[in-house]
Amino acid sequence: MIRLLICDDHALVREGFKQILADAPDLAVVGEAADGPEAMRLVRHGRIDVVLLDIALPGRDGLDVLKQLRGEFPRLPVLIVSTYPEKQYALRSLRLGASGYLNKGADPAELILAIHKVAQGRLFVSPTVAESLANALCRNSDQPPHERLSAREYQVFILIAGGKSLSEIAAQLSLSLNTVSTYRARIMEKVETHNDVETALYAVRHQLVSMYG
Repeated sequence: MIRLLICDDHALVREGFKQILADAPDLAVVGEAADGPEAMRLVRHGRIDVVLLDIALPGRDGLDVLKQLRGEFPRLPVLIVSTYPEKQYALRSLRLGASGYLNKGADPAELILAIHKVAQGRLFVSPTVAESLANALCRNSDQPPHERLSAREYQVFILIAGGKSLSEIAAQLSLSLNTVSTYRARIMEKVETHNDVETALYAVRHQLVSMYG
């Protein structure tokens, strides 16, 4: 039996996962968490085989939680399951130690396949992510500026590039407006842009977001 922990801040999403996984007789959801601290508590005190982890969590985002899990439980498979497009977060998640990345719009059978694969200690990547990995290996070893952003900076960067205002970002990430403004300043310094329009154009140029939404 593969024991699963679901970490997602939306109760309806967690219920949906449980309904899907109920069709697999060798999978059992033994824990649910709505944020990072609760997920860490359950992992420390329970027998968990695989963690299903969202990125958009209140307070500390899923990538921060992933780094903490890797530090404390380096052999625990973590499958990122997110609404964010693969081009935005898949490679970054894998580099931080995720065992796989799956979009929430994927077929339920693919979710079950991904869980089985990472539970066996293998890496799960979709064809799109595999292509991105191959392209990354073929590129010059010099990292583009956005690869030097921290996990939180990158999250704010993507939201700015997507047209979100600072107040909208603050509300979505449960951060203060001053904190978001500080992240924005750091981002523009690292990617060498001067305003939100230039930041958005940078993201489009690097195919991190689409200019058509």
